[in-house]
Amino acid sequence: MNHDTICALATANGTGALGIIRISGPEAFIVADRCFQGKKLAKAASHTVHYGFIKDGDEVIDEVMVTVFRAPKTFTTEDSVEISFHGSPHIAKKILEVLTANGARMAKAGEFTMRAFMNGRIDLSQAEAIADMIASENEASRKVAMNQLKGGITHEISNLRGDLLNFTSLVELELDFAEEDVEFADRTALRMLVDRIEEKLTSLIDSFQYGNAIKNGVDVAIIGKPNAGKSTLLNALLKEERAIVSEIAGTTRDTIEEILHIRGTAFRFIDTAGIRETTDAIEAIGVQKAKEKIASARILLYLYDEFDNRPEEVISFVKEFYRDDLKIVLLHNKIDLSGSPESAFDQQLRRELFPQFASTLLAISARDKTGIEELKSELISYVEGLKQEENNVIITNQRHYEALNKSLASVRRVREAISQSFHTELLAYELRYALEYLGEISGEFTNDEVLGNIFSKFCIGK
Repeated sequence: MNHDTICALATANGTGALGIIRISGPEAFIVADRCFQGKKLAKAASHTVHYGFIKDGDEVIDEVMVTVFRAPKTFTTEDSVEISFHGSPHIAKKILEVLTANGARMAKAGEFTMRAFMNGRIDLSQAEAIADMIASENEASRKVAMNQLKGGITHEISNLRGDLLNFTSLVELELDFAEEDVEFADRTALRMLVDRIEEKLTSLIDSFQYGNAIKNGVDVAIIGKPNAGKSTLLNALLKEERAIVSEIAGTTRDTIEEILHIRGTAFRFIDTAGIRETTDAIEAIGVQKAKEKIASARILLYLYDEFDNRPEEVISFVKEFYRDDLKIVLLHNKIDLSGSPESAFDQQLRRELFPQFASTLLAISARDKTGIEELKSELISYVEGLKQEENNVIITNQRHYEALNKSLASVRRVREAISQSFHTELLAYELRYALEYLGEISGEFTNDEVLGNIFSKFCIGK
């Protein structure tokens, strides 16, 4: 661990009323005192604020307030100082230059949080939760990140890992008495523990689909023939004229993407080119892009009407693009013109597509905004349907998801080793792997490359 004293701008770049620069390390007070004209910080009590000036020699750079934090009751567990200054980018640059000239160095991305992790202040999953808190764009993602910051997933995993560690110790003990052929670890009790761990791991893994929707949003592709009303629907959802609406078929040549937050969840709506056979080279590219967006979407909104569509067209399209993990919502558009929200057309679609290929059909008028609120409720019900009510911990991190899957596979190998009465040495081997994969989540087992990758994604000053 590098014991340099580091400094960085902790607030966002740009002009503001105030800015904050953080200093952390064994010489934080010494470095600050060399630049600060005011109370002697090295003698100041912890968690106190002091008025004064930052100076470069005889030149006053700015009038500031300086806060003192003494180890170990700080974010990094090191001596720390925070300088509040007038929020000019030029002033920030000058103060950082003075600090680095007096013994500090500029912090790397995520270095403050990495020190908090390395010094035992937080575990790795909590460190990642800090990044998620900073990046949260809606209430749902903030709540999930806050739960993980409070140690939600760590608590779940540490309980499982602690129980498994006890059995592993007994199995390891058996190896020391191999010649006596004794058995310290009750295999029946171990099998029951493995079953409980597998059930919990499976529940956590299953929560990732919901967690990913909360953290990253849900991709929703708006699909249909040209002039089906796709752009009008996007504008109705956004309550603004975002997409060009025209009577001319093929107006949308490229995809248009907009994010809309509905009841705390982000939905990424993708307005696509109308799906049809075309000789127009540019429109053909748009059609191909539309098909690519369908492949990556979680929800498909298929617009049709009784004027330009036939039931067979809709049925064929839905069956062509159906996937088990794709929710398809059929939208009978232009009911303001047809006046028939449940026609023979719709009844045929229900007979041939429900429930295997689609499960929802809504009658709407994108132009008059009829049925838009019902559509939003349907989107929210999809996300809520991903949530497991009994699981309070939600997995949102891809690294956690992969570690949990590896843990589950190793736990299942442990069960197989028990069932087939594997030699104690092989059982101990599988148990060690299970413990290691569970430890990857909290950072008890990791390597410098993984840590470097995680913290490099943090902003400077955090």
